[in-house]
Amino acid sequence: MFFSESISIDDEDIGQAVLSAPAAARGSDDPVFIEKLKAGETAAFETLVDLYSGDIYALLYRLTENADDARDLTQDTFLRVIRSIKGFRGQSELRTWLYRIAINESRNRFRWWKRRRRHLTISLDATIGESDTAIHETMSDGSESPEEAALAREREQGLQEALNEIPEIYREAVVLRDVEGMSYEETAAALNIGIGTVKSRISRGREELRKRLKGF
Repeated sequence: MFFSESISIDDEDIGQAVLSAPAAARGSDDPVFIEKLKAGETAAFETLVDLYSGDIYALLYRLTENADDARDLTQDTFLRVIRSIKGFRGQSELRTWLYRIAINESRNRFRWWKRRRRHLTISLDATIGESDTAIHETMSDGSESPEEAALAREREQGLQEALNEIPEIYREAVVLRDVEGMSYEETAAALNIGIGTVKSRISRGREELRKRLKGF
């Protein structure tokens, strides 16, 4: 049985996938599973959607800050996967390959924020790279007070605006590395660039964020 290029991913599917994807995704690089995908087996593709639609949607939502756009782009990503899976050679993990497709779909549709300026929402508690340092710790310390929650919201809004202002080549690298938690190698593979370039972009991106967040 072969899958069709007509797919639909609804809110409930995505919600369930977001909760289950991290644990379920283990073992999805099994060569037998990959061969089933390449053979066009419907069950294998449905499993792929179950495993990764949550991760893909979450990434695209962070890049577009729009639920409808993220949902549409998630479907576009899996349609592209249907057309491209036979070309997957296993040189990177399946998740990394899927992220690359999702990023390309986002770029193609929105020219990476140039057509539509959108804000990117990430948690201030997200750590930077492999360190234990949270993003909010790179900002000036806020005084402890009853207004702590309001100050946190203000800082997060500042972070959103700062991310929207930094050059796109830095933003995408920072999002993949510091928000998605991908390794330098995975980030390089997803962006189809060298590790040295990735490290340089992440460093520059973090520095750009620190400059813009200096007053917080």
